[in-house]
Amino acid sequence: MTLINRELAYIFRQGEMRGNILALLRYFGLLASVILIFSVIFQLIMVQVEGQSHTWFTSIYWTLTTMSTLGYGDVIFLSDIGRFFSVFVLISGVVLVLVVLPFTFIRSIYAPWLEAQLRFKAPRELSSETNDHVIISRHDEIADSLIERLQASDIPHYVIEPDPAVAAHLMSEGVPIVTGEFDNKATFENWQIQNARLLLANREDTTNTNIVLTVREISSQVPIVGIVDHEDSIDILELSGCTHVLPLKVRLGEYLANRASEGSNSPDVIGTTKGLQIAEFSAKHTQFSGGAVRDSGLREQMGLNVVGIWQRGLLQPAFPDTEITDDTILVVVGTPTQVDLLNKLLETPRQSEESLTLIIGAGTVGNACTRALKNKGHLVHILERDENMLERGKSVADQVYIGDANDRESLMKAGLESAQSVILTSKDDAVNVYLAVYCRRLKPDLRIASRITHNRNLAAIHRAGADFALSYSSLCAEAVMSLIEGHDLVMLGGDVEMFTVPLPSSLNNKTLSESGIGSRTGLSVVAIEQDSQIVTTLHASMKLEAGINLIMLGTAQQRRTFTETFS
Repeated sequence: MTLINRELAYIFRQGEMRGNILALLRYFGLLASVILIFSVIFQLIMVQVEGQSHTWFTSIYWTLTTMSTLGYGDVIFLSDIGRFFSVFVLISGVVLVLVVLPFTFIRSIYAPWLEAQLRFKAPRELSSETNDHVIISRHDEIADSLIERLQASDIPHYVIEPDPAVAAHLMSEGVPIVTGEFDNKATFENWQIQNARLLLANREDTTNTNIVLTVREISSQVPIVGIVDHEDSIDILELSGCTHVLPLKVRLGEYLANRASEGSNSPDVIGTTKGLQIAEFSAKHTQFSGGAVRDSGLREQMGLNVVGIWQRGLLQPAFPDTEITDDTILVVVGTPTQVDLLNKLLETPRQSEESLTLIIGAGTVGNACTRALKNKGHLVHILERDENMLERGKSVADQVYIGDANDRESLMKAGLESAQSVILTSKDDAVNVYLAVYCRRLKPDLRIASRITHNRNLAAIHRAGADFALSYSSLCAEAVMSLIEGHDLVMLGGDVEMFTVPLPSSLNNKTLSESGIGSRTGLSVVAIEQDSQIVTTLHASMKLEAGINLIMLGTAQQRRTFTETFS
C-alpha cells in the first residue's frame, strides 16, 4: 500500500501529469458533446423521416452502441437518410472511441503510471539491519567480475544505478540494485553506507570524486576504493578521502610487461600471501623441459610446490605425471629463500643483445608496459596509428612508429621481425583477437601478451594465438577482493584467483590424492593453513584434518564447483 501511495504521489506531483489530466477531461467533454449532438439528430430523423417515436435514453443508447461498433440491431433506421447517418456515426465512433480515446488515456494516465511503477521498482533504501555489505557505484564489466567473486564468498553486495529504467532492467536480470542520486547525502544514508564493508567508486574520475566527498560527510571510517583512469587523478581522489586509489590501467600494463618479458627463465614473483611467494617461470631451455612434474625435483631440492602450469593461456593443475614442455610456464609457491634458490639455479649469463618488445598502442596501458619493460633493460618499440600520441610515446619508448597494425609493412617497420614479444593494448577485444592471429601468422615463435576487456573473450584470444591474456575486469575485481579479504594482490590472469576456504567436512581425514580436488574441480591446492602455520610442502599422501584451511588457485567457476561438490 505504501508503494502505491508513493507512485500516486509521484504521478500527481508532476506538472505534466496535471496537464494530461486536464486534456483528458477536455476530450471527455468533447466526446459527450458529440454523443449529445448525435442523439438529437437521431431523434429528428426518427420523428421527421421514419415516423417513429423513441425516448431520449433510447437515442443515447443507440448512439453509444453504434459508435462502439456493438450495433445490437434492436433500434434501426429504415430509410436511406437514416442508414447514411448510421454509417457516419459508426465511422466517427471508430475514430473517437476506438482510436483517439485509448491513445489519449494511455498517454495521459497509463504511461505515467507505468513510469512511476518502473521508477519505484528498484529499492531506494536498504533495511536498517543491513551491514557488512559492499556497494558498487556502477554496473559494468568490473562489477560483473566482482559480483561473481562476492557471491562465491557470500558477501552481500549492491550496485548503484541512478536511472530507474536501467535499474529495473538490471533487477530483472538478477543484479542486486539500489537506485538514487550520487550527490545526495540522504541517498547514501538510505543505503546504510555507514555500516558498509566497502564502497567501490568505479565511475569516471570526476564522478568518483563527488561520490567520495558525499560519503565522507556521513562516515570517515567506511573504506572507499577508487578506480582511476588517469594517473593525475590519484592525488585528487586521495585528498577527497579515498582509502585506496587503484590506477589499474597502469597496473594492467605492468602485469602485461612481466608476462611479455618471461622467457629469460628467471622466476617472476607475481604475488605474496601469508609469507609465501608465488612465482612463474618458463620451462623453455631449462632442465625441466621434457620431463614430468615429479621429475623436476623442485620439492625435494628446494621445498617449492608446483601448484599449476600454464598451457596456452589455461592454468592446469600440476599432477605428478603432468608433462613439462618448452611452452609450459610453471607456477610455484614457496618462501622467499626457496624462490631465491630457484633463481640461482635458472640464472643464465646476460645476453649482449637487448631483448626487443613491440607494443601496439601508446595509451595508458601501453605506456605503463613501456616503463616497466625499460626498467628491466628491454628495448621497446611502440606502434601507434594516432599521430597525436607520438610525443607521449616518445617520452617512454626507444622508438615510436606511426602506422596501422593491420598493415604488414607497418609491423615490419616497427621491428616485428626482430622482436621477441609483442603486447596488444587496444581496449577493443575484437582488434586484439585479430592482431593476435595476424602476428602469430607472421612470426610463429613470437611471444604474445594481450589485454582483454571482457572475460568472455579470454578463450577467443588464446585460440587466436596469445600466450597470455589479462582481463582488465578480472584485475579490478581481484584487486578489490584482496582489499576486502585483507590479503596481497595475486594476479595470475585468465580469471584465476587465490582464495582460502575451510576444509569441508566431507574431506575430513582423506588424503590429498583421495580428495580428488584437482581432478574433480580443476583447482590447485597451493598450501594448507593449520594453527596459523602455513604448510607448502604438500604430497599426495598428506592427510587433511578437520579445522584446516585450504589455500587454492582457480577460477570463480571452479570455486563454485568445489562448493557444490564437497559442501
